[in-house]
Amino acid sequence: MPFTLTQETQFEEDIKKSRFQAIAAVVDNEQDVKSFLERHRDPTTTHQCWAWKIGHHVRFNDDGEPSGTAGRPILATIEGNDLTNVIVLVNLWYGGIKLGTGGLVRAYGGCAGQCLLLAEKIELIAKKNVQFKCLFNEWSILQYELKSHEIEYVENYQADGVYVEARLQIHQIEPLALKLQDITRGREAVKVMDEET
Repeated sequence: MPFTLTQETQFEEDIKKSRFQAIAAVVDNEQDVKSFLERHRDPTTTHQCWAWKIGHHVRFNDDGEPSGTAGRPILATIEGNDLTNVIVLVNLWYGGIKLGTGGLVRAYGGCAGQCLLLAEKIELIAKKNVQFKCLFNEWSILQYELKSHEIEYVENYQADGVYVEARLQIHQIEPLALKLQDITRGREAVKVMDEET
């Protein structure tokens, strides 16, 4: 089961007079990635190398460092920690002593790894979107059920009843489906949408 971070975390270290700073954060989509990189753009750095992973999608950037010496080692630390929906940016302020390709790999990967070691992680629970409808007099019971399990939902009142879209953890779908069938006496069923997190 993959994990993600609870909050943004930073780590800094000096290696042969160069300063490395890693910043790790949660990202749920490419817009989050863009916003994160905009927020942390720093013209004083020599290089800003990064990698991110969201589900099966990965990207990394060496930002002018020799190919494979920065972005890929950062990505390796994300995957090595079984993380997803995470971006790690490593800033470098060059101090005048060249590290060589092996040194760069160790520095970027090591700094990212230390940052992720400090970060608090939580299990990323897969969720699915579901839809169902019920009559007005049935909605209060179902609404109570959703609220008591802290399930996010949107209700839409129509002439023939209430249409509900909710986002549930996988293990919550069946109990809700059974409750809906029970309350509506088998008239309605929960429809699971295709989209996965």
